[in-house]
Amino acid sequence: MNELWKKRLPFLCAAAGGALLAGAVWACLSLERGGRADHITLAAALLILAELALLLLRREGCRLDTLLVMLLPIGAAMLVRALCLDYASLDYQDFLHHWYVYFQENGGFAAIAGSVGDYNVPYLYFMAAISYLSVPDLHLIKLFSILWDVVLAWGCLRLVRSLVRERQGSTAPLIAFGAALLLPTVVLNGAYWGQCDAVYAALCVHAAALAVEERGSASAALMGLAFSFKLQSIFVLPLWGVLWLGGRVKFRQLWAFPLAYLGAALPALLLGKPLGDIVGVYFQQMGEYPRLVLNAPSVYQFIPYGLDVNQGLAARLGIVAAGALVLALLALGFRLRGRLDRECVMTIAVVLCVGVPFLLPHMHERYFFLADVFTLCWACANVRRIPAAVLAEGASLASYCVYLRLKYNLMLRLGPARFVMGLEALAVLGALVFSLWVLAEQAGKTVRRKTV
Repeated sequence: MNELWKKRLPFLCAAAGGALLAGAVWACLSLERGGRADHITLAAALLILAELALLLLRREGCRLDTLLVMLLPIGAAMLVRALCLDYASLDYQDFLHHWYVYFQENGGFAAIAGSVGDYNVPYLYFMAAISYLSVPDLHLIKLFSILWDVVLAWGCLRLVRSLVRERQGSTAPLIAFGAALLLPTVVLNGAYWGQCDAVYAALCVHAAALAVEERGSASAALMGLAFSFKLQSIFVLPLWGVLWLGGRVKFRQLWAFPLAYLGAALPALLLGKPLGDIVGVYFQQMGEYPRLVLNAPSVYQFIPYGLDVNQGLAARLGIVAAGALVLALLALGFRLRGRLDRECVMTIAVVLCVGVPFLLPHMHERYFFLADVFTLCWACANVRRIPAAVLAEGASLASYCVYLRLKYNLMLRLGPARFVMGLEALAVLGALVFSLWVLAEQAGKTVRRKTV
């Protein structure tokens, strides 16, 4: 009976996955924005992305029966994204659509030389490219993010496979692939909200996979590209300092980072955009939001709502705390030089992705996207790490709900003090403490092995 079930399972999953893909096509044909030709184009695009996901799995050595099983999560991922395509967030209405119109009215790529938006130039290349198309810009913006959702899932598979390579036949990499496609914050971020955090996150995850495999130059180059897309890649960037101090990456390999960053900026420079505008965009972002916290589950949520505090001092203290955490991890890398194994590297990455945005001021709810993805990979590689993934993703998803609903989930009261996102912040603190405890345990074992 078990053998018969195993033989039928791939075909049952494939049938269900095919039905879900048919549902995705139906959802595209039922969209309100755009015309029939646009809807057919979108349906075809989602089917192509589903095929891309299967091709990437095939590239990683998956057999036909595995591909048939994986068609189920891929079909589900495409259906849920198709149902999100018509939603227009405030960010789209207030920013992204206006950027698109700017490019459309000012010559597409020629408009890159001007001043538009507060994203770095790689995303502006994309906005310029879609300005020549007639498909509704909302749908094109979301399709771009969905493409990177697939690349992100591929990166999660590669990272987990690098962590469990001794466990022959492990399904953990495939679980990571499917889970990344269906992770609620990944779905909401791109297909619903219209954000593009999957782009830099995918590059960071692939870079981490290469780093675990000790391919230093390639990993540093991908981090340079990630940094060229979004400043938030800086949360995990200190990992490469740890890798250098720990002897897993050579200093000359790190030069690939600035070269990749400059390579991404080169087309904009050739189009006439001043270097100062390209380099200065991140400084502009850092000064854009003066509030201590913007719906993020950070340490600042432990300050009672409405309490008058010295925000400048509180912000500086948070920056010092984040800096101290990074310095401690760098020191640990040096302490474990020559003995920094891949499990420890992964744990350090998780501590950075969770701890740095938790401590820094001026964080948004989306800034825990890397924490969501890295804790997911950590949990897939070792089920004992599941608590960190549940806490991080739960807090992040709850924070998304605050923004998307424009309403706090649950307000805590301790006497006269009110904490509007105290539970979410406690969940992230729990994930941080858990990951630090695991790191201390791993480092202690490594040191004891040397002593013995």
